[in-house]
Amino acid sequence: MELFLQAVPIFLLIFCRITSFFVVAPVFSTRGVPTMFKIGLGFFVSLLVYLVYGIHETVVPDVQYPLFIIREILAGLLLGFVAYMFFTVVQTAGSFIDMQMGFGLANVIDPMTGTTSPLLGNFKFIIVVLLFLTMNGHHLLLLGIMRSYDWLPLSNTLFGRIYEGSVTEFLAVTFGYTFMLALQLAAPLVVAMFLTDVGLGFLARVAPQYNVFVIGIPLKILVGFLLLMLLMPGFAVLIGELFERMFGAMDDVLRLMAQPSAEMGGTP
Repeated sequence: MELFLQAVPIFLLIFCRITSFFVVAPVFSTRGVPTMFKIGLGFFVSLLVYLVYGIHETVVPDVQYPLFIIREILAGLLLGFVAYMFFTVVQTAGSFIDMQMGFGLANVIDPMTGTTSPLLGNFKFIIVVLLFLTMNGHHLLLLGIMRSYDWLPLSNTLFGRIYEGSVTEFLAVTFGYTFMLALQLAAPLVVAMFLTDVGLGFLARVAPQYNVFVIGIPLKILVGFLLLMLLMPGFAVLIGELFERMFGAMDDVLRLMAQPSAEMGGTP
């Protein structure tokens, strides 16, 4: 019983970090994954982590223990949110393309997230999820949250890093970086749509008898789909590069959270 009472506080901290990671992590946080499955997977992963890392840890369940729980929840949420931001790149790029092609008002319900998303953004997001599962990316996510205890053990200084503003700065920079990636991903089709608008403008000036508004909408849709078909073979290479940068950003946020706080002056 004494051993059990020593293990429960440590296991609960591990369970909080891993389940909070599953709440926001891509693929695992989708509505298609049952809640009971998430809880069960989090329990077994937490058990494995406890047997490897937590069995040598000691935590005293005193007045500060609720703060330890909040700290572990924040660590899991930050790690999962960084990964999720890179998945939203394709949806943001799809929304840029839809606005140029005329699909901006035709949003559909995304069955994975339960929210409205653009047509091409939802289409690309489904392809990204399939490629991610094909590349065993979900295994790498599980490996990442389990290996996070190498960088960020239970006795960490996450609150000190948040107080210094380093975590907030990293999230802001990463958000701007993912937005730039979305612009780069949508750039070929957006530029093509812009050139199509320029051509329609010249047509309106040269031949005013043509109704540009009637011709322009189907022409832009046709040009957009043709370019999408031409660019789709190289889409897998771009997504592979996106995944590589996503895991690199997860490593960066772990290194940032694992750095010793300047105020506390110790090592995690």
